[in-house]
Amino acid sequence: MKPAILLVAYGACTLEGRRVLAQFDLRVREVFPGHAVRWAYSSDILRKRLAGKRQKSDAVDKALLRMWFEHFETVILQPLQTIPGREFEELQADVARVVQETGMRIGVGEPLLTSEADIRRVASSLLQHLPLSRAASEDVIFMGHGSRHPAAVRYAQLHELVQALDKKVHVGTMEGLVTLDCLLPKLTSQRVWLMPLLATVGRHTLKDMAGCERTSWRCRLEASGHLCKPVLKGTVEHSAIAEIWLDHLLAAAHVPRPKTAKADPGPVCHDP
Repeated sequence: MKPAILLVAYGACTLEGRRVLAQFDLRVREVFPGHAVRWAYSSDILRKRLAGKRQKSDAVDKALLRMWFEHFETVILQPLQTIPGREFEELQADVARVVQETGMRIGVGEPLLTSEADIRRVASSLLQHLPLSRAASEDVIFMGHGSRHPAAVRYAQLHELVQALDKKVHVGTMEGLVTLDCLLPKLTSQRVWLMPLLATVGRHTLKDMAGCERTSWRCRLEASGHLCKPVLKGTVEHSAIAEIWLDHLLAAAHVPRPKTAKADPGPVCHDP
């Protein structure tokens, strides 16, 4: 039996969020034809919210155990996480417990910003997906979640590399070394574009980045005299960035990137 693949997202409650994950699911099936592909959600809150709507979703450990009962002895797991921080460590702990309990062989792909090569590649990829109507003189800010984990330094490193490529493009986080307070003095254009450095559009994008409350990045920019233009598109929707996660999945599977093949005709986005 070919190994199965478990894709892990924070979660998605909206039709648009599930559509975005389904697109990545389809891309994975194109690269791994014939493989079973499953999903797990890492957010307890979103899983409870979905359960209230009678929509089924599994945590990582439960999804892996379900795959064990389906007689998959080898699973390649790829999280759609940005940094190897606390959530990634929790995921690794879940995997270790399942391996100890079942003896499954589980390979785990790395988050987006793991190595120096990843950071350089993401910096270049972000510039490939700037808004088409953005003028070269206009500032663009990518908003990440941030963290107090040591791995959060990768956001600052990404900011430095992006700045080296385009001084008008910035990377900030809600908490960490480069916050909006750090970026505001550097903004010189009247119009400022806001984009999420988050895999999918969810609460942080809709409320903390583009929301109408005075604490949102949008309102704080407008209070500083800028015209703010939010772009509601997560990083998994950017093809160049999605391919980085896919390469991490391939590395975890210990296989070279194969030629694109016809996708397996199974369910496009299966929530086990």
